[in-house]
Amino acid sequence: MKQYDYIFTGAGLSALMTVYEMIVSGKFHDKTILLLDQNPKKTNDRTWCFWEDEIGTFDSIVSKKWKNALFANENFSRNLDLYPYFYKKIEGLDFYNLIFEMISKNSNITFLNQKVNGFSETNDLVLVQSESETFSCYKLFNSIFNPKLALSQQEFPVLQQHFIGWKIISDQAVFNPEVPTFMDFSIEQKGNTRFMYVLPTSQNEALIEYTLFSKELLNELEYENAIENYINNLGISNYQILEKERGQIPMTSYKFWNNNTKNILNLGSIGGWTKASTGYTFKNTFKKSKQLIVFLQSENDFRKFHKINKFWFYDLLLLDILNDKNEVGSSIFSGMFKSGNAASIFKFLDEETTFSEDLQVILKCPKRLFLRTAFKRFFK
Repeated sequence: MKQYDYIFTGAGLSALMTVYEMIVSGKFHDKTILLLDQNPKKTNDRTWCFWEDEIGTFDSIVSKKWKNALFANENFSRNLDLYPYFYKKIEGLDFYNLIFEMISKNSNITFLNQKVNGFSETNDLVLVQSESETFSCYKLFNSIFNPKLALSQQEFPVLQQHFIGWKIISDQAVFNPEVPTFMDFSIEQKGNTRFMYVLPTSQNEALIEYTLFSKELLNELEYENAIENYINNLGISNYQILEKERGQIPMTSYKFWNNNTKNILNLGSIGGWTKASTGYTFKNTFKKSKQLIVFLQSENDFRKFHKINKFWFYDLLLLDILNDKNEVGSSIFSGMFKSGNAASIFKFLDEETTFSEDLQVILKCPKRLFLRTAFKRFFK
């Protein structure tokens, strides 16, 4: 049985970002590190977008960036000036290739394309069982999501951000490659929070996603029919589907970090690293991985890593509302973006605002709804 200092079960965004930070910190060259994942990370299986000002760490693999975006519902549309932010897009495969190239240059880091069957903690070691081998380590980072953890409790609502996206190329030049559609709520809501998300890269090419914030998933045909109708309404009669992607991101304020132990730390969605109110992961994961590297250099007990802040409570209120009245999502986001400053909203969603700045965003939303929900939560 081979022994490692650190093992990562799962090699998704959170694991790879943490390994990246380990490498660039220069503090872990003397540590043996193993990543285990059944997915070899050789395909472009996802797209990450995030807003960022100035030059970013991953600009070398940003495939497109925008300084404006469109928000729309059935009553209005608004072009958002994102300054000082840019909205940036990274293809999954480009990120994987960047990180695995760095891993290949560090002999202390090993990636094995193996499925993880389980792990257990005993004394000061963690045992990890793959489909063909058993390994041991002093510290384990787990990012394999277990939905039962959140679904088995009643204290915190659990919604999903779920979507299907088509990357298309059309005969008609209908897209403005300089303006992505951040949220388009003009589509039929059907009692949910539903919107279209469009990332154009040229006048003829774009990624179009049909996205919901709701409890239940749809059958595949319903997502695809919605995308097809939206494409037709754009005036596109002939097009080719270049790629498809599908995603399901948990939206919950459930305290995943309470499942951490002294030697096992949950990363990513199962660690509560996803922004609960929006499902955005890339920027949050970037921040969390940096915090984790600092933590590892001074602390030894993973139960001390996570800290709750005021934004956790803000997210909880929104999820309480959408859990009870899923159809009001359009009015909430429309209230924020109709007259609010886009940069201030993005700064708020990045959890970088002061309390007075928080209020400037929150007070754009339906006030009675949030006050009533806050009252219910305090006395729950």
